[in-house]
Amino acid sequence: NLQDWQDRRSANEIIADIQQRTKDLPGVEIEIKKDQAGPPTGKDIQVEISSRYPELLQQQTDKIHQFLVQKPYFMNVEDDGEKPGIEWQFQINRADAARYSADATLLGSSVQFLTNGLMLGTYRPDDVDDELDIRVRYPEQERTLSKLSELRLQTSSGQVPVSHFVTLLPTAKQSSIKKVDSRIVMTVGADMAEGYNLSLVLPELREELPSLDLDPRVRLKLRGQNEDQQEAQAFLKNAFMVALAVMALILVLQFNSFYQSFLILSAVVFSTAGVFIGLFLSQSAFGIVMSGIGVIALAGIVVNNNIVLIDTYNILKGKGLSSKEAILRTGAQRIRPVLLTTVTTILGLMPMVLKINLDFFARGIEFGAPSTQWWAQLATAIAGGLTFATVLTLILTPCLLMIGVNCSAWFEASFQKKRVEN
Repeated sequence: NLQDWQDRRSANEIIADIQQRTKDLPGVEIEIKKDQAGPPTGKDIQVEISSRYPELLQQQTDKIHQFLVQKPYFMNVEDDGEKPGIEWQFQINRADAARYSADATLLGSSVQFLTNGLMLGTYRPDDVDDELDIRVRYPEQERTLSKLSELRLQTSSGQVPVSHFVTLLPTAKQSSIKKVDSRIVMTVGADMAEGYNLSLVLPELREELPSLDLDPRVRLKLRGQNEDQQEAQAFLKNAFMVALAVMALILVLQFNSFYQSFLILSAVVFSTAGVFIGLFLSQSAFGIVMSGIGVIALAGIVVNNNIVLIDTYNILKGKGLSSKEAILRTGAQRIRPVLLTTVTTILGLMPMVLKINLDFFARGIEFGAPSTQWWAQLATAIAGGLTFATVLTLILTPCLLMIGVNCSAWFEASFQKKRVEN
């Protein structure tokens, strides 16, 4: 367990130090990664290798494994292919076993005394959350391979040596068999190194994989974090479109004007440019989940500011003022509430944008706490988009209102002219 983040180096520096110290240890696979909150998601990138010819998989898996190891932007590369080693198989002569009243179940229970122990039950102490297994097995000095042939089974005929009806055979070790769509599959997975973005690395990886001269009978599929991002992107895209559709329906019913409803919704679309500007200035990546939620949350604030502006314009227009005069007075009257909404929202978000953590109990201010990385993108997206949208609300929206009035007057004049000519 790491110490509090104020009393130690960053986790990335500690991980880099551990990798440097363990890189020359042969014969072991070492995986180092930071603790991740939430459900397990597996490796960032997973290359799924499948074929109708299982004998081809291991060689192609090893080739792709070595390819990923050579890339500086991948770490913790591993595969689920077969590892060198042997396993002992018990070949039971069932006729001899029946003569001694023995069977495979009894043999398996007895062998467990030599391996991981025979499980009798579970127990949960008061100071732990998970249950502990209660297992029985031979003393450590008795748990050897030579004891396999000396093992005796307790049967109804007494103790019987397993050598009377069992033959021990050493065979090549076989890993677990994994199938997808009725095909045996092996997977090579890797995590992204610090400072690299999967969305930028993935196109390069797609271009380089065909250059490995893989067997054409082998099929590759890239899975992992990119699939999760695509699912989240599709969900947020649908949520954003549904939100716009509902807002458009309400606006048309309230204002009884398609053009004014279009102006309000166009400000929401234009405000996304401010999101990217804010993320660029803060040198933050566009996260599909947090930044996407920020864009959806931003839409409500932007719509509110434009509703205040256009509703005031309609009220002044209804009092008999000309369109130009109503637009000018609307801008003068509503600049204060629009700016107050923007300034108070942005100031409230600045602690998250600047990654400031306020400790009210210890009366301290901390910068760069690990928990702030989750909220910085969300806050930056809202703050940047709202700043940009405020300029649009106070300048572009009045201009578009005047353009709409002029276009409407031009169409009306053209229609009247045609009627006179006819």
